[in-house]
Amino acid sequence: MQAFGCYPYLHKKPSSLLPASCKIYASAGAGFDWVDTKRLAKRGVIYCNAAAACTESVADAAIWLVLSTFRNFTSSALAARSLDVNRYNECHRNISETTHNPCGHALGIIGLGKIGYRIAQKAQTAFGMKILYNDIERMSPEMERSVGAQFFEQLDDMLATADCVVIATPFAGEKVLNRDKMSKMKPGSRLVNIARGKLLDEEALVSALESGKIVAAGLDVHYDEPHVNPKLARMTNVELLTHIAGSSVESHVGFERIGMENIQRFFDTGKAISPVNLQWIQEPSN
Repeated sequence: MQAFGCYPYLHKKPSSLLPASCKIYASAGAGFDWVDTKRLAKRGVIYCNAAAACTESVADAAIWLVLSTFRNFTSSALAARSLDVNRYNECHRNISETTHNPCGHALGIIGLGKIGYRIAQKAQTAFGMKILYNDIERMSPEMERSVGAQFFEQLDDMLATADCVVIATPFAGEKVLNRDKMSKMKPGSRLVNIARGKLLDEEALVSALESGKIVAAGLDVHYDEPHVNPKLARMTNVELLTHIAGSSVESHVGFERIGMENIQRFFDTGKAISPVNLQWIQEPSN
């Protein structure tokens, strides 16, 4: 019986390269859209990620992006860095007309897993925001009460209510927010994506920003990384990062630790710590 461990950017579909004796594939990273977990499962290989390690870092970055969309910090930062006195003064005089405190506003989270839940905790505690969420499974009443979360079975209903929407769900092959879904969003709302770039229709986002349907956006991830949409890059009401929400010393130490612990636990007990494809596991045919 063998284990295989690697960083999540080494192979696209590694199952054809693995020996038949391999039973567990442990990644020292968070996302798993890069690998065909179903294909691994059909060979009886358990795939594990280490997403829990970056929960705190990603949640912090999400909070920064949420705050930036409400306060338009990007526009102010660009004005300051321009070294243009007129641009500085114009921003200083006028920015209060378009910015708001997040306190009391509704934060809608798509995907209330570990990261989504931590975002909710920080947003409620630090900003006094109302928490809304949509997910394939509803949280327990105790967890909902702990962050004052309101569950929406239908995504459209949450989009129509939220003042800011955060995408915090794994990529499963389809966009979560396409042009039709964005049309359902509350007029004048905001959008943050700290999950995966392919969950979002960027051209539809450009249109929504240009029309004022969405007033600001914060993106850590991009559809065609490392290429950033040039239309979004030119907008002063859009904060853009370089897919670094989960990047911290603590996250990367945790990635390595959980990756090794998954392998060790599997060999000790037959069960891994953080498998993501158990629902498809079957014994490989001879």
